Amino acid sequence: MGFSVNEIVTLASIIEGEVIYYSEARLVSAVYHNRLKKGMLLQADPTIQYIIPDSPRRLRYSDLKIESAYNTYLNKGLPPGPIGNPGKRAIVAALYPDDKSYLYFVAKGDGYHSFNTTMEGHLSDKRKFNQYRRKIAQEKPG
Repeated sequence: MGFSVNEIVTLASIIEGEVIYYSEARLVSAVYHNRLKKGMLLQADPTIQYIIPDSPRRLRYSDLKIESAYNTYLNKGLPPGPIGNPGKRAIVAALYPDDKSYLYFVAKGDGYHSFNTTMEGHLSDKRKFNQYRRKIAQEKPG
C-alpha cells in the first residue's frame, strides 16, 4: 500500500480516536486515505486532542493553530507517530478502507458521522449538527 508499519499504526490510532462505532471505521479510513492521496490536510480532531494539555474537551478554533508536528490542521500528511494505542479493528480499517470517495465527515452528536464528497454537503451537515446541539441545550432543564 505504500505505507510503513509506523504510518499504518499512526493512521489506525487516529481512526481509533475518531470512531465510537466500529461500523464507521472503514469509512473514516476512506476519508483519510482519500485526503492523503489528494495532498489535503487530514484535519483530524483526535490529533488536536493529543496535543492539548487539558484533553479531552470540546475543541476551540485557537486549538487548531497550535504549532506541533501532530497538528493535522497545519501539517499535511500523517503526524510523526501514533497518538494512542489502536485496536485490531482500527488497524484493519487503516489497511482496508472502504472504497468510497468521501473527503469529509462531521459528528452528528449521537456517536455517528455524516460523510460527504463535497464541501457544500459537509457544511450543510455541520449546520444541521449545530442546530441539533442548540436544540438539545435549550431542552436541558436549567
